[in-house]
Amino acid sequence: MNLPFRILTPINAAALVLGTLCGGVGIPANAQEMKSETGAAAVSALTPAHLAERTLHRRAVETVIWGMPAVNAQLMYDAVKQVGGDFNQIVYWSRPLSWKNQTLTPNPNTIYVFPFYNTKDAGPMVLEIPPAEQEESITGSVDDAWQTALEDVGPAGVDKGKGGKYLILPPGYKENVPEGYIALPSSTYTGFAVLRSNLKSSSDADVAKAVAYGKRIKVYPLSQAGNPPETKFVDAIDVLFDSTIPYDLRFFEALDRFVQREPWLERDRAMIDPLKTIGIEKGKPFKPDEKTKQILSDAVSEAHAWLDHKYENVFKPPYYEGTHWGAPASPEVLKGMMTNFADVNDYPVEGRGLLYSYVYFSPKHLGEGQFYLVTIADKEGKPFDGASTYRLNIPANPPVRLYWSATVYDRSTHALIRDMSSSAVSSLTPGLVNNADGSADVYFGPKAPAGKEANWVPTKAEGGFEVMFRFYGPEKPLFDKTWKLPDIEKAQ
Repeated sequence: MNLPFRILTPINAAALVLGTLCGGVGIPANAQEMKSETGAAAVSALTPAHLAERTLHRRAVETVIWGMPAVNAQLMYDAVKQVGGDFNQIVYWSRPLSWKNQTLTPNPNTIYVFPFYNTKDAGPMVLEIPPAEQEESITGSVDDAWQTALEDVGPAGVDKGKGGKYLILPPGYKENVPEGYIALPSSTYTGFAVLRSNLKSSSDADVAKAVAYGKRIKVYPLSQAGNPPETKFVDAIDVLFDSTIPYDLRFFEALDRFVQREPWLERDRAMIDPLKTIGIEKGKPFKPDEKTKQILSDAVSEAHAWLDHKYENVFKPPYYEGTHWGAPASPEVLKGMMTNFADVNDYPVEGRGLLYSYVYFSPKHLGEGQFYLVTIADKEGKPFDGASTYRLNIPANPPVRLYWSATVYDRSTHALIRDMSSSAVSSLTPGLVNNADGSADVYFGPKAPAGKEANWVPTKAEGGFEVMFRFYGPEKPLFDKTWKLPDIEKAQ
């Protein structure tokens, strides 16, 4: 990948020499002196303007990594506005998702219901979850604007399927919580809930049931709890809903919108000055000049390259020894997300930034309602090529109470591949063919193998892809690994 490094050029040659000299053992004294002199000369050659540009570039790169979850959330809210929704309303999809949902690694085998809340003016917001019924239930979590989980809801959440009134509290809220509410203190004014109304099957009737059940969710201010207003639902099924990460100046513009709205968290106060350096300051407009815009554009490109390099190694060690399947995040990041980064000696900003470059939301208790495995390489360790055909053999008796699914995403955007007729195969897929031993073969490629159309996920020949395998209602054999998902391999 060719990246612009114009602001690095004043010391590139000197850095190369220094790197060579510092790499050996037993370097002669005169070489050590040369190293010192070369380094000093390189530094002294930097003008105040060069130093300022380098500082701006460096801080902008770190800002991208630190601010990724906030920008990710801001872009989803921006997409809500574009489809006609707003805070304290619910955006939903009245059918399983198509490629027009361009969020990061979404699930196209469920009915999504997204309440977006804002407590800044409205005060505490009530989120009502209906009780689970014989065939209808909710799986999901409520997150703050940093996408740190406040709590899980539904059968795998606090209400344990009985339904409940969750009360989202604004930062610093001190008043007593009325009886009968489940209090969710939030460190930010805004946030969202990622809720899935689970499907029994993919039939039109079961989809309609899941949609109707999802629309029983309510969101309204606590101040109006005595006579709650009707919740507004906005259907986004047939419009483009795009929250993919833009690695250009728009990233910083989105971050500025977030900073202007949200309070500074104590753990992030060290970022106030770095953001001021790049022109993002609370209460002031973000108006970079042309030179600054170019430096910021170069920096976000560099951050993108760094994230992409880290992504190639994020699934190591693998979940199953000897395979290429891995959990989406490191144990340190998962622990931080589920505890609101309570450990004062650990703040995995780099891992968090990497995670939110390809997913959104976090659960409070991963593994209770859902679990995920991801792979970006075949059995031979080679990246998936959209022009080739691959096969995944799913062993009999997958350890799930609800369903499993295998979804394909565009390797470059981590969203559903555009203009595809479908994006996943699941245990709910109509006509899914199982083998005689109870296993199922799923195929990924530009063309369906003869007679395997129901078991096939299309890919785009000119691009790469990645696969996420979901377990909804995961069971013990998944975690003790007595049931093992094999690698995807090229079809013969």
